[in-house]
Amino acid sequence: MRARTMLAGAALLALLAACSAGSRSQIRIVGSSTVYPFTTAVAEQFKRKWPEYPAPIVESTGTGGGIKLMCAGVGQQFPDGANASRRIKPSELADCASHGVKGLIELQVGVDGLVIAQARTGRFSTITERDIYMALAANPFGRGPNRARTWADVNPALPAIRIEVFGPPPTSGTRDSFNELYLLRGCESDPAMKALKKQDEDRFKQICEKVREDGAFIEGGENDNLLVQKIASNPNALGVFGYSFLEENADRIRDVALNGVPATYENIASGRFPASRPLFVYVKAQHVPAVRGMREFLIEYSRESTWGRQGYLSRKGLVAATDDVRARFAAVARDLTPLDEASVS
Repeated sequence: MRARTMLAGAALLALLAACSAGSRSQIRIVGSSTVYPFTTAVAEQFKRKWPEYPAPIVESTGTGGGIKLMCAGVGQQFPDGANASRRIKPSELADCASHGVKGLIELQVGVDGLVIAQARTGRFSTITERDIYMALAANPFGRGPNRARTWADVNPALPAIRIEVFGPPPTSGTRDSFNELYLLRGCESDPAMKALKKQDEDRFKQICEKVREDGAFIEGGENDNLLVQKIASNPNALGVFGYSFLEENADRIRDVALNGVPATYENIASGRFPASRPLFVYVKAQHVPAVRGMREFLIEYSRESTWGRQGYLSRKGLVAATDDVRARFAAVARDLTPLDEASVS
Protein backbone atom coordinates (compact mmCIF):
# COMPACT_ATOMS: atom_id res chain seq x y z
CA MET A 1 0.00 0.00 0.00
CA ARG A 2 2.84 2.36 0.89
CA ALA A 3 4.46 1.70 -2.52
CA ARG A 4 1.18 2.52 -4.26
CA THR A 5 0.90 5.76 -2.28
CA MET A 6 4.44 6.72 -3.26
CA LEU A 7 3.71 6.01 -6.93
CA ALA A 8 0.54 8.06 -6.79
CA GLY A 9 2.47 10.90 -5.19
CA ALA A 10 5.11 10.73 -7.90
CA ALA A 11 2.42 10.87 -10.59
CA LEU A 12 0.88 13.92 -8.94
CA LEU A 13 4.25 15.66 -8.79
CA ALA A 14 4.77 14.86 -12.46
CA LEU A 15 1.46 16.44 -13.39
CA LEU A 16 2.25 19.52 -11.32
CA ALA A 17 5.60 19.73 -13.05
CA ALA A 18 3.86 19.50 -16.41
CA CYS A 19 1.73 22.48 -15.50
CA SER A 20 4.84 24.46 -14.60
CA ALA A 21 6.39 23.65 -17.99
CA GLY A 22 4.53 26.63 -19.38
CA SER A 23 7.01 28.91 -17.59
CA ARG A 24 9.72 27.75 -20.00
CA SER A 25 9.94 30.23 -22.85
CA GLN A 26 10.73 27.81 -25.71
CA ILE A 27 9.89 24.40 -27.12
CA ARG A 28 12.90 22.12 -26.71
CA ILE A 29 13.58 19.11 -28.95
CA VAL A 30 16.68 16.90 -28.61
CA GLY A 31 17.91 13.74 -30.35
CA SER A 32 19.00 12.45 -33.74
CA SER A 33 21.65 14.28 -35.76
CA THR A 34 19.99 12.92 -38.91
CA VAL A 35 16.60 14.45 -38.12
CA TYR A 36 18.16 17.60 -36.60
CA PRO A 37 18.35 19.66 -39.85
CA PHE A 38 14.72 18.89 -40.67
CA THR A 39 13.37 19.82 -37.25
CA THR A 40 15.56 22.93 -37.27
CA ALA A 41 14.03 23.99 -40.60
CA VAL A 42 10.53 23.43 -39.18
CA ALA A 43 11.47 25.48 -36.09
CA GLU A 44 12.59 28.37 -38.31
CA GLN A 45 9.40 28.26 -40.37
CA PHE A 46 7.32 27.99 -37.19
CA LYS A 47 8.91 31.17 -35.86
CA ARG A 48 8.14 33.02 -39.11
CA LYS A 49 4.49 31.94 -39.07
CA TRP A 50 3.93 32.44 -35.34
CA PRO A 51 6.20 35.32 -34.29
CA GLU A 52 4.38 35.58 -30.95
CA TYR A 53 6.12 32.35 -29.87
CA PRO A 54 9.86 32.06 -29.16
CA ALA A 55 11.90 30.04 -31.66
CA PRO A 56 12.15 26.37 -30.58
CA ILE A 57 15.47 25.02 -29.35
CA VAL A 58 16.69 21.99 -31.31
CA GLU A 59 19.73 20.05 -30.09
CA SER A 60 21.70 17.20 -31.66
CA THR A 61 22.38 14.60 -28.96
CA GLY A 62 21.91 11.33 -30.86
CA THR A 63 18.72 9.28 -30.90
CA GLY A 64 19.46 7.16 -27.83
CA GLY A 65 20.70 10.10 -25.79
CA GLY A 66 17.78 12.28 -26.86
CA ILE A 67 15.13 9.71 -25.96
CA LYS A 68 16.80 9.18 -22.60
CA LEU A 69 16.66 12.92 -21.89
CA MET A 70 13.03 13.13 -23.01
CA CYS A 71 12.06 10.15 -20.86
CA ALA A 72 13.81 11.46 -17.74
CA GLY A 73 10.68 13.22 -16.48
CA VAL A 74 7.79 15.64 -16.98
CA GLY A 75 8.24 19.37 -16.46
CA GLN A 76 10.11 22.43 -17.63
CA GLN A 77 13.58 21.00 -16.93
CA PHE A 78 13.01 18.14 -19.39
CA PRO A 79 12.86 18.28 -23.22
CA ASP A 80 9.43 18.29 -24.84
CA GLY A 81 10.36 15.77 -27.49
CA ALA A 82 13.03 13.84 -29.34
CA ASN A 83 14.11 13.38 -32.94
CA ALA A 84 14.84 9.75 -33.79
CA SER A 85 16.43 7.99 -36.76
CA ARG A 86 14.78 4.75 -35.65
CA ARG A 87 11.59 3.81 -33.86
CA ILE A 88 11.52 4.01 -30.07
CA LYS A 89 12.33 0.72 -28.30
CA PRO A 90 10.13 -1.09 -25.72
CA SER A 91 12.89 -0.61 -23.13
CA GLU A 92 12.81 3.15 -23.76
CA LEU A 93 9.03 3.25 -23.37
CA ALA A 94 9.48 1.44 -20.06
CA ASP A 95 12.07 4.03 -19.01
CA CYS A 96 9.62 6.81 -19.91
CA ALA A 97 6.86 5.18 -17.85
CA SER A 98 9.16 4.73 -14.87
CA HIS A 99 9.66 8.52 -14.82
CA GLY A 100 5.99 9.39 -15.25
CA VAL A 101 6.19 10.10 -18.99
CA LYS A 102 3.07 8.71 -20.65
CA GLY A 103 1.16 9.19 -23.88
CA LEU A 104 3.95 9.90 -26.36
CA ILE A 105 2.88 11.27 -29.73
CA GLU A 106 4.76 9.62 -32.61
CA LEU A 107 5.19 11.21 -36.04
CA GLN A 108 6.95 9.48 -38.90
CA VAL A 109 8.29 12.58 -40.60
CA GLY A 110 9.88 10.95 -43.63
CA VAL A 111 12.27 8.31 -44.94
CA ASP A 112 16.04 8.23 -45.08
CA GLY A 113 18.64 6.14 -46.85
CA LEU A 114 21.62 5.06 -44.75
CA VAL A 115 24.38 5.49 -47.29
CA ILE A 116 28.01 4.51 -47.66
CA ALA A 117 29.82 7.58 -48.96
CA GLN A 118 33.28 8.36 -50.31
CA ALA A 119 35.24 11.35 -51.57
CA ARG A 120 34.53 12.46 -55.13
CA THR A 121 37.84 10.83 -56.08
CA GLY A 122 37.05 7.58 -54.26
CA ARG A 123 37.59 4.24 -56.02
CA PHE A 124 34.50 2.26 -55.01
CA SER A 125 31.63 1.62 -57.43
CA THR A 126 29.44 -0.81 -55.47
CA ILE A 127 29.55 -2.78 -52.24
CA THR A 128 27.39 -5.35 -50.43
CA GLU A 129 26.22 -5.79 -46.84
CA ARG A 130 28.39 -8.92 -46.67
CA ASP A 131 31.45 -6.89 -47.73
CA ILE A 132 30.79 -4.33 -44.99
CA TYR A 133 30.26 -7.01 -42.36
CA MET A 134 33.37 -9.00 -43.28
CA ALA A 135 35.46 -5.81 -43.24
CA LEU A 136 34.25 -4.47 -39.90
CA ALA A 137 33.14 -7.42 -37.75
CA ALA A 138 35.36 -8.19 -34.78
CA ASN A 139 34.74 -11.92 -35.18
CA PRO A 140 33.32 -12.56 -38.69
CA PHE A 141 30.75 -15.36 -38.57
CA GLY A 142 32.17 -16.42 -35.19
CA ARG A 143 35.27 -17.92 -36.81
CA GLY A 144 37.97 -15.92 -35.05
CA PRO A 145 39.45 -12.39 -35.03
CA ASN A 146 39.19 -10.33 -38.20
CA ARG A 147 42.49 -10.52 -40.13
CA ALA A 148 41.42 -8.47 -43.16
CA ARG A 149 43.57 -5.39 -43.69
CA THR A 150 42.45 -4.23 -47.13
CA TRP A 151 39.12 -4.30 -48.92
CA ALA A 152 40.63 -6.74 -51.42
CA ASP A 153 41.16 -9.16 -48.52
CA VAL A 154 37.39 -9.13 -48.06
CA ASN A 155 36.44 -9.27 -51.73
CA PRO A 156 39.00 -9.37 -54.58
CA ALA A 157 36.67 -7.16 -56.65
CA LEU A 158 37.15 -4.28 -54.19
CA PRO A 159 40.12 -1.86 -54.12
CA ALA A 160 43.33 -3.05 -52.45
CA ILE A 161 43.34 -0.17 -49.96
CA ARG A 162 43.30 -0.14 -46.18
CA ILE A 163 39.90 -0.63 -44.52
CA GLU A 164 38.92 2.69 -42.94
CA VAL A 165 35.27 3.47 -42.22
CA PHE A 166 33.96 6.47 -40.27
CA GLY A 167 30.65 5.70 -38.58
CA PRO A 168 28.25 6.69 -35.82
CA PRO A 169 28.77 6.03 -32.09
CA PRO A 170 26.66 3.54 -30.08
CA THR A 171 24.40 6.34 -28.73
CA SER A 172 23.22 7.20 -32.25
CA GLY A 173 20.08 5.87 -33.88
CA THR A 174 22.14 5.77 -37.06
CA ARG A 175 24.37 3.18 -35.37
CA ASP A 176 21.31 1.05 -34.58
CA SER A 177 20.23 1.34 -38.20
CA PHE A 178 23.74 0.51 -39.40
CA ASN A 179 23.72 -2.63 -37.27
CA GLU A 180 20.32 -3.68 -38.60
CA LEU A 181 20.67 -2.70 -42.26
CA TYR A 182 24.31 -3.61 -42.86
CA LEU A 183 25.96 -5.75 -40.18
CA LEU A 184 23.09 -8.12 -39.37
CA ARG A 185 22.15 -8.56 -43.02
CA GLY A 186 25.75 -9.19 -43.98
CA CYS A 187 26.21 -11.65 -41.16
CA GLU A 188 22.99 -13.47 -42.04
CA SER A 189 24.31 -14.12 -45.55
CA ASP A 190 26.16 -17.06 -43.99
CA PRO A 191 23.84 -20.12 -43.69
CA ALA A 192 25.27 -21.12 -40.30
CA MET A 193 24.61 -17.65 -38.88
CA LYS A 194 21.10 -17.65 -40.32
CA ALA A 195 20.48 -20.93 -38.49
CA LEU A 196 21.99 -19.49 -35.28
CA LYS A 197 19.56 -16.57 -35.43
CA LYS A 198 16.66 -19.02 -35.15
CA GLN A 199 18.33 -20.99 -32.36
CA ASP A 200 19.89 -18.24 -30.22
CA GLU A 201 19.17 -14.68 -31.36
CA ASP A 202 21.15 -13.10 -28.50
CA ARG A 203 24.29 -15.02 -29.51
CA PHE A 204 23.63 -14.17 -33.16
CA LYS A 205 23.53 -10.44 -32.38
CA GLN A 206 26.61 -10.66 -30.17
CA ILE A 207 28.63 -12.10 -33.03
CA CYS A 208 27.11 -9.98 -35.77
CA GLU A 209 27.00 -6.52 -34.17
CA LYS A 210 30.40 -6.32 -32.50
CA VAL A 211 32.81 -4.26 -34.60
CA ARG A 212 36.58 -4.48 -34.55
CA GLU A 213 38.56 -2.04 -32.40
CA ASP A 214 41.85 -1.89 -34.29
CA GLY A 215 41.21 1.32 -36.23
CA ALA A 216 39.28 -0.08 -39.19
CA PHE A 217 36.04 1.41 -37.83
CA ILE A 218 36.31 4.93 -36.42
CA GLU A 219 33.45 6.33 -34.36
CA GLY A 220 32.95 9.86 -35.63
CA GLY A 221 30.68 11.34 -32.97
CA GLU A 222 27.19 12.83 -33.41
CA ASN A 223 28.21 15.61 -35.82
CA ASP A 224 27.68 14.21 -39.31
CA ASN A 225 29.12 17.37 -40.87
CA LEU A 226 32.48 16.47 -39.34
CA LEU A 227 32.18 13.00 -40.87
CA VAL A 228 31.60 14.62 -44.26
CA GLN A 229 34.78 16.69 -43.84
CA LYS A 230 36.84 13.61 -42.97
CA ILE A 231 35.52 11.62 -45.93
CA ALA A 232 35.94 14.49 -48.39
CA SER A 233 39.60 14.90 -47.41
CA ASN A 234 40.50 11.19 -47.52
CA PRO A 235 39.92 9.42 -50.87
CA ASN A 236 40.57 6.00 -49.31
CA ALA A 237 38.03 6.28 -46.48
CA LEU A 238 34.31 5.48 -46.39
CA GLY A 239 31.64 7.06 -44.20
CA VAL A 240 28.20 6.05 -42.95
CA PHE A 241 25.42 8.65 -42.61
CA GLY A 242 21.98 9.71 -43.78
CA TYR A 243 21.12 10.57 -47.39
CA SER A 244 20.49 14.26 -46.66
CA PHE A 245 24.17 14.81 -45.82
CA LEU A 246 25.14 13.12 -49.08
CA GLU A 247 22.80 15.34 -51.09
CA GLU A 248 23.86 18.55 -49.33
CA ASN A 249 27.54 17.80 -49.98
CA ALA A 250 27.33 16.31 -53.48
CA ASP A 251 30.12 18.63 -54.64
CA ARG A 252 32.51 16.98 -52.13
CA ILE A 253 31.38 13.38 -51.67
CA ARG A 254 29.45 10.70 -53.58
CA ASP A 255 27.75 7.44 -52.74
CA VAL A 256 28.92 3.87 -53.10
CA ALA A 257 26.07 1.89 -54.66
CA LEU A 258 24.66 -0.85 -52.41
CA ASN A 259 24.18 -4.15 -54.23
CA GLY A 260 24.45 -2.15 -57.43
CA VAL A 261 21.64 0.27 -56.45
CA PRO A 262 22.66 3.97 -56.25
CA ALA A 263 21.52 6.02 -53.26
CA THR A 264 19.11 8.38 -55.03
CA TYR A 265 15.92 10.07 -53.83
CA GLU A 266 13.81 7.92 -56.14
CA ASN A 267 15.45 4.65 -55.07
CA ILE A 268 15.06 5.47 -51.38
CA ALA A 269 11.45 6.67 -51.70
CA SER A 270 10.46 3.55 -53.64
CA GLY A 271 12.21 1.20 -51.23
CA ARG A 272 14.50 -0.09 -54.00
CA PHE A 273 17.57 1.12 -52.10
CA PRO A 274 18.22 -1.70 -49.59
CA ALA A 275 19.20 0.50 -46.63
CA SER A 276 16.10 2.71 -46.30
CA ARG A 277 14.71 3.62 -42.86
CA PRO A 278 11.86 5.72 -41.40
CA LEU A 279 12.56 8.89 -39.40
CA PHE A 280 10.54 9.99 -36.37
CA VAL A 281 9.77 12.83 -33.99
CA TYR A 282 8.35 12.02 -30.53
CA VAL A 283 6.58 14.56 -28.33
CA LYS A 284 5.31 14.24 -24.77
CA ALA A 285 1.52 14.64 -24.80
CA GLN A 286 1.74 15.89 -21.21
CA HIS A 287 3.71 18.93 -22.42
CA VAL A 288 1.41 19.92 -25.28
CA PRO A 289 -1.13 21.89 -23.18
CA ALA A 290 1.59 23.33 -20.96
CA VAL A 291 4.18 24.57 -23.48
CA ARG A 292 3.17 27.53 -25.63
CA GLY A 293 3.11 26.81 -29.36
CA MET A 294 3.53 23.04 -29.12
CA ARG A 295 0.29 22.24 -30.93
CA GLU A 296 1.09 24.73 -33.71
CA PHE A 297 4.60 23.26 -34.03
CA LEU A 298 3.17 19.77 -34.63
CA ILE A 299 0.72 21.15 -37.20
CA GLU A 300 3.54 22.94 -39.02
CA TYR A 301 5.64 19.76 -39.12
CA SER A 302 2.78 17.71 -40.58
CA ARG A 303 1.73 20.04 -43.42
CA GLU A 304 2.05 18.79 -47.00
CA SER A 305 3.98 22.00 -47.72
CA THR A 306 6.49 20.84 -45.09
CA TRP A 307 7.03 17.08 -45.41
CA GLY A 308 5.33 16.37 -48.75
CA ARG A 309 7.18 15.50 -51.96
CA GLN A 310 7.29 19.20 -52.91
CA GLY A 311 7.62 20.47 -49.33
CA TYR A 312 10.43 22.64 -48.07
CA LEU A 313 12.01 19.72 -46.19
CA SER A 314 12.54 17.91 -49.50
CA ARG A 315 14.94 20.72 -50.40
CA LYS A 316 16.86 19.81 -47.23
CA GLY A 317 17.22 16.21 -48.40
CA LEU A 318 14.25 14.61 -46.63
CA VAL A 319 12.67 11.79 -48.61
CA ALA A 320 8.89 12.02 -48.29
CA ALA A 321 7.00 9.08 -46.82
CA THR A 322 4.23 7.53 -48.92
CA ASP A 323 0.91 9.39 -49.27
CA ASP A 324 -0.93 7.06 -46.88
CA VAL A 325 1.77 7.31 -44.21
CA ARG A 326 1.79 11.12 -44.41
CA ALA A 327 -2.00 11.25 -44.16
CA ARG A 328 -2.02 8.93 -41.15
CA PHE A 329 0.54 10.88 -39.18
CA ALA A 330 -0.95 14.26 -40.14
CA ALA A 331 -4.12 13.02 -38.42
CA VAL A 332 -2.03 12.01 -35.39
CA ALA A 333 -0.59 15.53 -35.20
CA ARG A 334 -3.99 17.13 -35.60
CA ASP A 335 -5.78 14.94 -33.04
CA LEU A 336 -2.78 14.46 -30.70
CA THR A 337 -3.32 10.71 -30.84
CA PRO A 338 -0.97 8.90 -28.45
CA LEU A 339 1.29 6.08 -29.61
CA ASP A 340 -0.16 2.58 -29.33
CA GLU A 341 2.63 1.08 -27.25
CA ALA A 342 1.48 -2.45 -28.11
CA SER A 343 2.62 -1.76 -31.69
CA VAL A 344 6.24 -1.25 -30.59
CA SER A 345 8.41 -4.35 -30.73
